[in-house]
Amino acid sequence: MGANRWLRPEVYPLFASVGVAVGICGMQLVRNIYTNPEVRVTKENRTAGILDNHAEGEKYSQHFVRKFVQGKAPQIMPSLNKFFSDPNLE
Repeated sequence: MGANRWLRPEVYPLFASVGVAVGICGMQLVRNIYTNPEVRVTKENRTAGILDNHAEGEKYSQHFVRKFVQGKAPQIMPSLNKFFSDPNLE
C-alpha cells in the first residue's frame, strides 16, 4: 500500500528532476576531489603545504565547457530574443 502511494505516474517527473540534480551534485563533487588543485586527499600531498601551481589552477578553471561558451552571447535563444526585441524586424 505504501509503495502504491509514492509510485504514481504523476510523481515520475519529480523523481527524474531530483535524480538529475543529485547526479549533477555528485559529478561536481567527484570533479573537485579528483581534479581541483586545491584539494589534497592523500597524506603525501597534504604535507606539501601551499603550492605555487598557477598553471594547474588555470587548467582547472578553464575547462572545456567554459571554453565552448566563451565569446558567445549569454542568451538561451538569441534568435527568438532578437525577433521579439528588435523593432526593425518585421
